[in-house]
Amino acid sequence: MSSLRVVSSSLALALSCATALSAHAADSPRPLYDWSTTERFDASRVPAYAGRHDAVYARIDADMDAHIANLQRWVRQRSISAQDDGIDAMANLVADDLRALGFAEVRLVKTPGHPGVLGYYDAGAEKTLVVYMMYDVQPVEDNWQIDDPFAGSLVKHERGTVLMARGATNQKGPQRAFLNALDAMIKTNGTLPVNLYVVAEGEEELGSPNFGKVIEPWVERLRKADGAFFPMNIQRPDGSASLNLGVKGIVYFELESKGGAWGGPAKAEVHGSLKSLVDSPTLRLVQAIASMTTPDGNTITIPGYYAPVKAPAAEQQRLINTLAAEADDSTMQRSLGVSHWIDGLSGREAIVRNLYDPTLNINGLWSGYTGEGTKTILPHIATAKIDSRLPPGLEPDDAYRMIRAHLDANGFKDVVVRPMSGYPAASTSVEAPLVQAMLGVMNKYGAKTRVSPWLAGSAPFHQFTRTLGLPFVFGGLGYGTGAHAPDEFMLLHPAEGVKAAGLADIEKSYVDILHALSEAP
Repeated sequence: MSSLRVVSSSLALALSCATALSAHAADSPRPLYDWSTTERFDASRVPAYAGRHDAVYARIDADMDAHIANLQRWVRQRSISAQDDGIDAMANLVADDLRALGFAEVRLVKTPGHPGVLGYYDAGAEKTLVVYMMYDVQPVEDNWQIDDPFAGSLVKHERGTVLMARGATNQKGPQRAFLNALDAMIKTNGTLPVNLYVVAEGEEELGSPNFGKVIEPWVERLRKADGAFFPMNIQRPDGSASLNLGVKGIVYFELESKGGAWGGPAKAEVHGSLKSLVDSPTLRLVQAIASMTTPDGNTITIPGYYAPVKAPAAEQQRLINTLAAEADDSTMQRSLGVSHWIDGLSGREAIVRNLYDPTLNINGLWSGYTGEGTKTILPHIATAKIDSRLPPGLEPDDAYRMIRAHLDANGFKDVVVRPMSGYPAASTSVEAPLVQAMLGVMNKYGAKTRVSPWLAGSAPFHQFTRTLGLPFVFGGLGYGTGAHAPDEFMLLHPAEGVKAAGLADIEKSYVDILHALSEAP
């Protein structure tokens, strides 16, 4: 059962009031959520995993040099999905490593994009786990402190010895660490405590457009598993951790305004002086986008857009109550370089807004001349890339339908909506045995864990929770930073005073997670 404790009477009084998600007037389309519980979820009261697997731990310690070399081998293989750089070689490396570990079934899966990898290890066990992996990485920037981001460099850092490379923490490092743990278990015990499926894709950094194709050949087999897991570093340097039980969904699309029968130049730009007589596609696009939000850009005005969002259930309220009691908005704002949240929100209201509000965000906007100096033209085309994050309840097809209907109703039928990707939200109950097993292992290693109903970001985890119908958890010990940025690293050997796990304990915790799941009811 979940572990709960009652908050102080003063906070209980505050929580008894309805949570207002907006400081706007009462006619805001945002719903008001009634808060029904003052209880908090206390992850520390989940019993710590008590199992000991000393022979496997000793093997991990003895093989640490080889295990570090495995991480280096993975990050040295380029696999930039956006540039199709090294993708096939990395897919084959993953497949070959699974075969070397003793996975009897391994296959490459062709898709319209990059290939996937499927693997199965039959341990003859009662429980079966699906392990998700992504083998692709982001492009690299020029301003790294090391000469080659694909060299697998071991660097002395203020946090300790780190593996600095593209993919070190996102996600090749923790994934190969998981395979290292499997290697130690198999070499020590001859098998694993659970049967394992590995499903790996090479397009996560592209929005996973073909991940459904990757799992399709084994979808009926995968549905019979007991849960799904994604190895990931979720600790901070102080040893605390953030465990998210799901993700928002997303739609990502382009809006385009082009001259034509409605007005504006249809074939090419024209002289800017003709604006007195000629419509501007650029201004039309700006007005179409502006029509979808309030003037401050912070409330979506598309009719019905907030209505499908599911209100926080009691379980989610308990998780949020704990997050709110420990919230530090000012520190997060400083880390992001922003002065305040929208509407001056803080604490629980900020958390609920972040988790339960759909978003509408412009990623890029371009038209006409953007070079040096001046060029007075009236462009014939304007384009914007937009994403909308979707909380549970708001489905991608419905979001696209409402966006199209809103533009049509406001006189923008000529504005093209070009969908590029989309998938729904995913979430798992904190009561799921897989989640409880994870929390028990985190408690064994003294990692204070903050649990959130889901992440405000997006990933294709609905393929596990909806397509396969499995509980899904992503996390693990370990610290890394710099994902999608210069100087990405994963901590291997912590410096004195750093409480995040090093590689040896990361791998030992993976051993414990598999055993804890095998013993779960």
